[in-house]
Amino acid sequence: MADFFTIAAIIIATNAFICLYRAAMGPTIQDRVLAVNIVGTKTLVVVALVTFIRGSHYFLDVAMVYALLLFVVTVSISRWLETTRLEESGDDR
Repeated sequence: MADFFTIAAIIIATNAFICLYRAAMGPTIQDRVLAVNIVGTKTLVVVALVTFIRGSHYFLDVAMVYALLLFVVTVSISRWLETTRLEESGDDR
């Protein structure tokens, strides 16, 4: 079963590198933010898989903190991008 989790972790990590390409070459800033969020989520899944592979439960605590930080950062960046766009357009919402 550990071999299956190891292969799954390698496939997910490879997919994360593909998303990093999208983050670097995305046509818009929203595409880049979304790609970075996907990379963070995939990293979270890989950390959870490593937890099951190694049997170390303290990695789940790290994964939970990482998930909370990822959520807060993504919402903050999205909010900042939205307010910047509204200020540039002159909309007073």
